[in-house]
Amino acid sequence: MRRTRKTKILATLGPASSTPEKIKALFEAGADVFRINMSHTSHAALADVHAQVRALESEIGRPVGILVDLQGPKIRLGNLPGGEVALGTGTRVTLLRKVDANEPDTLPIPHAEVFAAMRPNETLLVDDGRLRLRVLTVAADSATAIVEQGGVFKDRKGVNLPDTVLPIPAMTPKDRTDLDAALNLGVDWIALSFVQRPEDVAELRKAVQGRAGILTKIEKPKALERLDEILEFSDALMVARGDLGVELPLEAVPGKQKQITRAARKAGKPVVVATQMLESMIAAPQPTRAEVSDVATAVFEGADAVMLSAETASGAYPVEAVTMMDKIASQVETDPLYQQILDAQRSPPEETTADAIMAAVHEVTHTIHARAIVTWTKSGSTALRAARERPEAPIIVLSPTASTVRRLALAWGLHCVLTEDAHDLDDMVDRAARFAFSEGFAKHGDRIVITAGVPLGTPGATNLLRVAFVGSKMQD
Repeated sequence: MRRTRKTKILATLGPASSTPEKIKALFEAGADVFRINMSHTSHAALADVHAQVRALESEIGRPVGILVDLQGPKIRLGNLPGGEVALGTGTRVTLLRKVDANEPDTLPIPHAEVFAAMRPNETLLVDDGRLRLRVLTVAADSATAIVEQGGVFKDRKGVNLPDTVLPIPAMTPKDRTDLDAALNLGVDWIALSFVQRPEDVAELRKAVQGRAGILTKIEKPKALERLDEILEFSDALMVARGDLGVELPLEAVPGKQKQITRAARKAGKPVVVATQMLESMIAAPQPTRAEVSDVATAVFEGADAVMLSAETASGAYPVEAVTMMDKIASQVETDPLYQQILDAQRSPPEETTADAIMAAVHEVTHTIHARAIVTWTKSGSTALRAARERPEAPIIVLSPTASTVRRLALAWGLHCVLTEDAHDLDDMVDRAARFAFSEGFAKHGDRIVITAGVPLGTPGATNLLRVAFVGSKMQD
């Protein structure tokens, strides 16, 4: 199944979309990768959905990516008397390291690490930033604070500490068992939540041991301070605007989105823009105009993928949401300004043979008006360097490795095909032309540009550029 759209769509599966029929409908509407959120998914449900996606993949004959999103170390309030307590602005409160608190003007936070790291004058945000406190004093198991934005505090609501680096591991015991379950199934991507430092990603990388790609969610201000270091340990990034928009002023989020997107593009690693992209479609069949512009902005910026969360997981119109996102991205990509913006943001090639080859591929393809770029790859590195260039021509990826083509389903502009490795140079050229024809990207007489590594089958050895014609025998 050929897609002309280059920006990929990541759709979250959940109660509204976890049947074989609905998953197929989401794919046909435009979903390229499916996300499973382990905050709401049991291991049995994970295995069931994984089997359904793999069955769909076999049916359609096209690689489909699966991303498992680990819950991460979410800080929450404990239990309040009656389930909630109203605290007005200006109220002085006591924070206690307890699960339950029945004292007046008291909030329980059952996390020792919070009290170990918190300092006077730092901010605590509760319930996605709706409630705000300023720390006054800190002791071993308690603290005092002043309510700066009051309201009703409820049991188990999330707590964010934007000014504080918490001495907590990136993965909880639950995350580790979820990770083992996901890796044993053979998922393609693992997303890591609430990253604060590069060591968090390094910890996950050690546990994964190359069995899946690592997508780091940037949702903490402290992560932005060390973005380049975090990117070095990551295979992809996500602009997780939910918690990022809680811990940063809302007006700062668009600029940070551009910063993260451009850093990932420069490094040649996929970047996903996520959270509330078509939020109104949870309950309505049409998005707002502002939401359409939001999605379009991410596409114009050259993001590899845009993501739907509750829109497809629990919303009333999951298929319609994917269809709308597909329409928006496709429309943007036909805009005359789109390619101009991408070209203006191109980074110079790094001083490697692979980057030099891919920069040349971009220029050759443009100069001779080649219909397609065909890359042979085993590890996926060649394909990602091709995508980094954001060429106008489609990129066909040929690989003998199933895990590679599934992982690359997340990357911009890549049309992936699982096939046996080429036997020699003639076979490489012939099959590249055949796939360009059979996949609908080129016709008789069209030119294509081919890249590969010689000797064939050597990972990371991209050193060949070849221009070829699609011959008339392709129609036989």
